[in-house]
Amino acid sequence: MLSVKENMIVDFSTELLGKFAEVVSRYPEGKQKSALLPILHLVQAEYGWLSVDAMEKVATFLDIQPIEVFEVATFYTMYFLQPQGKYNLEICRTGPCCLVGAEKIMGHLEQTLGVKEGEVTADGLFMWRGVECLAACGYGPVLQIGPSYTFYENLTPESVDQLITELKDKAKSEA
Repeated sequence: MLSVKENMIVDFSTELLGKFAEVVSRYPEGKQKSALLPILHLVQAEYGWLSVDAMEKVATFLDIQPIEVFEVATFYTMYFLQPQGKYNLEICRTGPCCLVGAEKIMGHLEQTLGVKEGEVTADGLFMWRGVECLAACGYGPVLQIGPSYTFYENLTPESVDQLITELKDKAKSEA
């Protein structure tokens, strides 16, 4: 799962290290490992994913073993261990959303984007995956877009197509 060829060398900025120190300061002396999850979130927000090098540097910063970081990063699905698309479409795949069409939406995304779950489109814009409950059961099917975690509810194939078009246009305007 942790592939060397997917690795990238990272150099944490002074600003990011300052954020790490602030997070660690929230915990009692000697309990810096408690800061691991929020620090991994900061790294992922900065780089888009958690490379082996980044996780090793987090371990060094927290004075813990790299395996302790790898165990956490591989356990939680909110951490990405390989490069992601600019827009990560996460579709709720639990019972309530599936009852109102989540599986249909996932199939539509696969067909429309031309990639299977977890793959990134050739242009690097999109990745999609099914995730567990997004706590919007009354508004399903629902998806969130990371890393901003904007929610879209009551999805239809047409609303998904419109969303994809809007995101492509946004990416063009930002380029």
